[in-house]
Amino acid sequence: MVPPVVDAAWVAARRPVSADVRWYLDGRSGREVYESGHIPGAVFVDLDRWLAGPPSPEEGRHPLPDPEVFARGMAQLGIGDGDTVVAYDDEGGVYAARLVWMLRVTGHDAALLDGGLAAWDGPLETGPAAPREPAAFTPRPWPAERLATIDEAADARNVVLDARPRERYLGEGPDPVDPRPGHIPGARSVPTREHLGADGRLLAPGELRRRFAQAGVEPGAPVVSYCGSGVTACHNLLVLEHAGLGPGRLYPGSWSQYSHDRSRPAATGG
Repeated sequence: MVPPVVDAAWVAARRPVSADVRWYLDGRSGREVYESGHIPGAVFVDLDRWLAGPPSPEEGRHPLPDPEVFARGMAQLGIGDGDTVVAYDDEGGVYAARLVWMLRVTGHDAALLDGGLAAWDGPLETGPAAPREPAAFTPRPWPAERLATIDEAADARNVVLDARPRERYLGEGPDPVDPRPGHIPGARSVPTREHLGADGRLLAPGELRRRFAQAGVEPGAPVVSYCGSGVTACHNLLVLEHAGLGPGRLYPGSWSQYSHDRSRPAATGG
């Protein structure tokens, strides 16, 4: 399998399928931004349509989609079982990581473009995507060993990482999108955007390992990653793997599910 993170030179040399997964919490259209300029030949992957199921208080804002829905989306975009995919966005990969994680856990070759769109030093293409021929993409179930339940996310025996910005973890004001502020008791704040340097690329692997070690992550530790809705949590998981610390598990419902369950405690502060 290809490494979880690759650079622009790797992409230029191997010419994988490029996937643009731009998405914005403030409601801006990722597709419109894609059409204003994207890596030539890249397909636009609609996160809400193909990378998430219907939102609900019981499942969260971005639950994993049915495997058949994911497979249909990839096939329609021209991504087949044998393709290698490199995904990017314009926020250091924190959203594109969702597609990469979903592909990798189902046995497909996929990687994140380090630095995202800003790392691409060639010309950009504008307008809608040129259609690719539909491909054969086999539906595969989400592997249970790579997922964590709400109870496992609340289990103090796991090292639980919160990928959200630190102010949302602290919960010192109203949460902007979820019903309660704060975090899962015992979770450690590891904001995924803080893995990035000033140039938008990932910090050196040694520095990443140091950051994770400060949060209690050691090789072989039972790590669970969550965020607001299970999207940016995937970035923490890919960075863990990139740093040589193992795959970890995703809590798909994340805070958007947990915070709706009033029977579960919420912690605030550091």
